[in-house]
Amino acid sequence: MRAAVRSLDRLLAALGLDAEAVGVSRQAARDFPVLVTPEWLRAMEHGNPADPLLRQVLPAAREEDSVPGYSVDPLQEYTGSASPGLIRKYRGRALLVLTGACAVHCRYCFRRHFPYQQGALTPARWREVLAELQADAELREVILSGGDPLLTGNGPLASLFEDLYRLPRLRWLRIHTRLPLVLPERVDNGLLELLANAPLPVAVVIHGNHPRELTPGARAAIARLRGAGVSLLNQSVLLRGVNDCTQTLAELSEALYESGVLPYYLHLLDPVAGAAHFAVDEDRARALHAAIRGQLPGYLVPRLVREVPGDVSKRWMS
Repeated sequence: MRAAVRSLDRLLAALGLDAEAVGVSRQAARDFPVLVTPEWLRAMEHGNPADPLLRQVLPAAREEDSVPGYSVDPLQEYTGSASPGLIRKYRGRALLVLTGACAVHCRYCFRRHFPYQQGALTPARWREVLAELQADAELREVILSGGDPLLTGNGPLASLFEDLYRLPRLRWLRIHTRLPLVLPERVDNGLLELLANAPLPVAVVIHGNHPRELTPGARAAIARLRGAGVSLLNQSVLLRGVNDCTQTLAELSEALYESGVLPYYLHLLDPVAGAAHFAVDEDRARALHAAIRGQLPGYLVPRLVREVPGDVSKRWMS
């Protein structure tokens, strides 16, 4: 992370691109700073302003557009939450926001405006959250999220796991992370030991949107996770100019499966302020999904979904 690119000028220089020709916004870069790991940067095509990995992290001028229906809290996660750091959307599940830190700043992120500082899990706050979870008679699964939960160190994670494993009705643990793809070095021996020794099933959901994200380093990290006995799933976001074509989506599913990861969800974009230029309309999304259904075996076709605040589950779109 010390070697990560943290400025727009450095990112453009590394790829041989001119700011004016690319159409970037320095204001957008101030509002939501650039952050790109060396692994991610090496996977980009030099000199290509339309590179699908670059588009995910490049502060575009269109981020400054005010678009009706796009808000800072599109899923009503904090304006509708009475319990900072703990998000309760669906029955039997609880989501913990462990950190606001990420290894890559994705411009379409639905939590790009999230007030992480208000929900920090301090020791006192964690005791309150743990008591709430212990009192939930329906709780079956805890989901670790962020930011990226694996930017939490192995020591704090071990302590957190121990507390969670004591919950009497907990049956599964799920971790949502981008790090196996963007910072594969994070999948170290300490983390693998924690996962391999878990007394209940653990699922790791990586967030890959394009087949080129499965670099040799990423594939090696995924192989290490498989060796620790976790279930590996992938969820993607359908993004205009990144993966909104049948061939790319099919190649992503195939590359994931060959690496040992099962395609899980293909999300329509959450309408977060600053990301409207990534949106793919529902009719085109359904057509793309139908096309990959006709091309791939069923177990390689992710479910096309949209998340709607107040729904009892993700809404299936196809």
